[in-house]
Amino acid sequence: MHLDVRCKYLAEYSTTQELAEVLNAPEYKQNRSMHIGGGSNLVFTRDYDGMLLHSKIQFINTVNETADKVTLEAGAGIVWDDFVKYCIAHNYYGAENMSGIPGEVGASAVQNIGSYGTEACDIILQVHCIDKHTGKTEIFSNPQCQYAYRDSIFKNEYYNRYIVTSVEYTLSKTPRFTLTYGPLREMASTPMLTLNHVRETILAVRNSKLPNPAETGSVGSFFKNPIIDENQFIALQAAYPLVPHYPAGEGRVKVPAGWLIENAGLKGFSIGGACVYPKQCLVIANTGNATPADVVALYKHIISTVSNKYGIELHPEANII
Repeated sequence: MHLDVRCKYLAEYSTTQELAEVLNAPEYKQNRSMHIGGGSNLVFTRDYDGMLLHSKIQFINTVNETADKVTLEAGAGIVWDDFVKYCIAHNYYGAENMSGIPGEVGASAVQNIGSYGTEACDIILQVHCIDKHTGKTEIFSNPQCQYAYRDSIFKNEYYNRYIVTSVEYTLSKTPRFTLTYGPLREMASTPMLTLNHVRETILAVRNSKLPNPAETGSVGSFFKNPIIDENQFIALQAAYPLVPHYPAGEGRVKVPAGWLIENAGLKGFSIGGACVYPKQCLVIANTGNATPADVVALYKHIISTVSNKYGIELHPEANII
């Protein structure tokens, strides 16, 4: 978000042995702590009076391979999009729709990142962790992670307890595209479609809608797209026939939060240096001098306005610290 916030200590480590040293250090034991990835989904509301930990464990290894599938293990400190590029370079299918998502591999397993009809949990096999309480290594299978939309056990029951050190992903070696979402639908009839075609299309769409994080502070999608029951959607569609929507299973419907925000009249709305990004209302952008208080006031105003207009409660996808 390009906010002027600081932490008391920052500890980076490149191996699990170094992580063990950090967890035994007095600076760690005597202070509150939190693990971060690339920080691309964090909004700090004030300085952090404690220790932030950050992984620099960076490797990609082949764990298992058959004629049809491959399992890769990636260190938690690998930049997510570098992992996607690695998969595409080796003609491994499954990660390409998540091209361009900022952040790191470890956070992908915590946040269950996703875009354009796919989620990290679609390809995650298991997650390797260190228990901060005991220092012991634990491996969580995909079902044990309790994945849901932008959610996992690491954000709930085990919040701030486990540190992800690496993630195993299973990918297809035979062509398998997911082209059911938005701008990818028209690619379904493309002859000789390649992974690079999909990646380039997704990056072009992202760049047209989302601010460049090197230039404009944001956390990308600030809110989750709400999932409502079918009866609530029928009432919404009766009042707003053009509302976009996507089936979410079990009699539920996903509605784009960006559409709700824009049609509530908040496009470009600002408080202090924080504004609703005009090209994509799902984004809160820092116009250059936003304070944490500006961002907090704006996101709470958005939630209140959308709730009053539609009776739908938005929930931040960003992690508010």
